[in-house]
Amino acid sequence: MNRNNIWIHITIAAVVVTIAAVLGQINRWEKSLKIGDVRVDVTPAKKASRNHDSAVDVLVRFRPGVSFDRIRQIAARNNDRLDDETESVNGLISLDDMDDADASTVAAQYAAMTDLVSYAEVNGQISFDDPELYSYQNLRDDKGGINSTPNDPDFGQQWALNNTGQDGGKSGADISSLEAWKKTRGSEDVVVAVLDSGVDYEHVDLRTNIWVRPDSVPAYYDDELGEFNDEFGYNGTDQLSDPMDDNGHGTHCAGIIGAEGNNDEGIAGINWNVQIMPLKFLGRGGFGTTADAIKAINYAIDRKKAGVNIRVINASWGSTQNSKALEDVIRAAGDAGILFVAAAGNSGTDNDKRAHYPSNYDLPNVISVAATDRTDALTSFSNFGIKTVHIAAPGRDIESTWLGNAYRDASGTSMAAPQVAGVAALVLSAEPDLTVAQLRNRLLSSVDKLPNLTGKVSSGGRLNAAKALEK
Repeated sequence: MNRNNIWIHITIAAVVVTIAAVLGQINRWEKSLKIGDVRVDVTPAKKASRNHDSAVDVLVRFRPGVSFDRIRQIAARNNDRLDDETESVNGLISLDDMDDADASTVAAQYAAMTDLVSYAEVNGQISFDDPELYSYQNLRDDKGGINSTPNDPDFGQQWALNNTGQDGGKSGADISSLEAWKKTRGSEDVVVAVLDSGVDYEHVDLRTNIWVRPDSVPAYYDDELGEFNDEFGYNGTDQLSDPMDDNGHGTHCAGIIGAEGNNDEGIAGINWNVQIMPLKFLGRGGFGTTADAIKAINYAIDRKKAGVNIRVINASWGSTQNSKALEDVIRAAGDAGILFVAAAGNSGTDNDKRAHYPSNYDLPNVISVAATDRTDALTSFSNFGIKTVHIAAPGRDIESTWLGNAYRDASGTSMAAPQVAGVAALVLSAEPDLTVAQLRNRLLSSVDKLPNLTGKVSSGGRLNAAKALEK
């Protein structure tokens, strides 16, 4: 074969490989569903470096009475590596298959052990929706603007907190923050965890309100994963302990809950004073796994038991995957006294008919949140459901903190959920002894009833902070 023929064969081979790769990527896209607040990849989570050489393949909950030593033996027999034990949920284990077998096959293998296993499921991959769904706008780092009460320069643009009819809005279509602040402006004794892409804890408008592990609380230690330097929270996405946000989404949610108020800087959070705990399980590209979300919630439960006053977790993400393991750990968070506030999703569909998780979990500590606009109308993108969505809150054109001391407007139920989480923390600052059940009932029973929300959310109304504090 002459040299020209060799190059022709090499070129043809390269083209074939490229076409195969493209077809493989197209096939992957076809297996990805854009729903709610995230794009959900229904393929198993990719192998990725963590504290070991591979990512979690399956989540298995063994039956009560099966000892940890017995679980280790079963895993070893199947050539599976025990990645982590979820201490807050008895018998819940994450496993790596060392044979690179199909994750569904591995899950089925464990599920078939009915005398030993309650359930087994694939560790699914989740991520945010495409950025345009959130309508991120108006990136800026200027400090000029409208002066109002509080003295934060951009407070006049925060219609969700004080709607005077600005920019075509409806006066009073807000959460009545000015009235609420006459009673309380938050408390640094209350900790709200933001389960997301991390938080920019160096942001000028957030750094005062970021949780820092006190000296009285020991560093977090996990028997399987080792010790974490959890000075500012938890990072479950890689081997680093630093929960710094490299995406922006978590920082935006954090600012809604607790950007420092009345500091002559940027915006005001619903709580002028609070402690924001970053729980990072989504990476730079917005991708994460069910297992990493579970580990982050498990961390929050551990810190609660260690004396940290975590009362609320905000979860502005979701998928159509019904994970029993995730449900179990959220239930455990409720048992530990933690309210779980979840975005209802952004596909404009009925969650009663097409479930969205974790917002659809029927648990006593879960609140599912739809989104309204500045005229008190349910947004076109917001999911709803008279049985499964509980409350609405402002979620369109919401200004909040962004990476690098910046601020952005964003839209989504991702922005509505932290409104509820923020008001929950505000209520707890005035009444710290409320139980999860009492707090949840307080939020849902104090809404502003709106005709257009009748039949859309179970409470029939939009969040009202002032009324929640009056009860």
